[in-house]
Amino acid sequence: MTQRTIVFATNNAHKLEEIRRIAGDSLDIVGLADIGCHEDIPETAPTLLGNARQKARWVSERYGVDCFADDTGLMVDALDGAPGVYSARFAGPGHDSAANMARLLSLMEGQTDRRARFVTEIVLILGGEEHRFTGAVEGEILSAPVGEEGFGYDPVFRPLESAAPSFAAMSPDEKNAISHRGRATRSLISYLKTISTSHKE
Repeated sequence: MTQRTIVFATNNAHKLEEIRRIAGDSLDIVGLADIGCHEDIPETAPTLLGNARQKARWVSERYGVDCFADDTGLMVDALDGAPGVYSARFAGPGHDSAANMARLLSLMEGQTDRRARFVTEIVLILGGEEHRFTGAVEGEILSAPVGEEGFGYDPVFRPLESAAPSFAAMSPDEKNAISHRGRATRSLISYLKTISTSHKE
């Protein structure tokens, strides 16, 4: 397959590195800094899908590029789905992962229902058309951080599909094999491969 260059609408270096690792050689993924965009992109929708759509359309319309954006949320059953769409700014607007985890653990203190899930929504704008890809992984919230890998809430989330004590205790490849973002990204890549194949026929 001819490598396709596509913009990932993020300035988050961790997310960009992770999604490049998942994509491998299938795509040449560039971030917002690579196209000269250093602005804060609006994220004001009430849902993950809405935020992903908002970011993808904003970049596509202003820069005239094919791009995709994602939004990810941690949904905790005992907190009625929170932090959800506010996951990145759960402790305030500073996107402070340590503070977000601390607030989550404080709210979960004494809770016996630890069930939670990560959900990723990806919206791709390709030739002006919108396409949606979703990934999810079930797990539970730990009582304290475990592991040194990953980012965000990874140290306090234990995926049910793995024997590992947390996402942060897994290697990047192990995590990506079952993670919400890994699943959504593989669906995106599969679609782009299908498009490339159909264009060759």
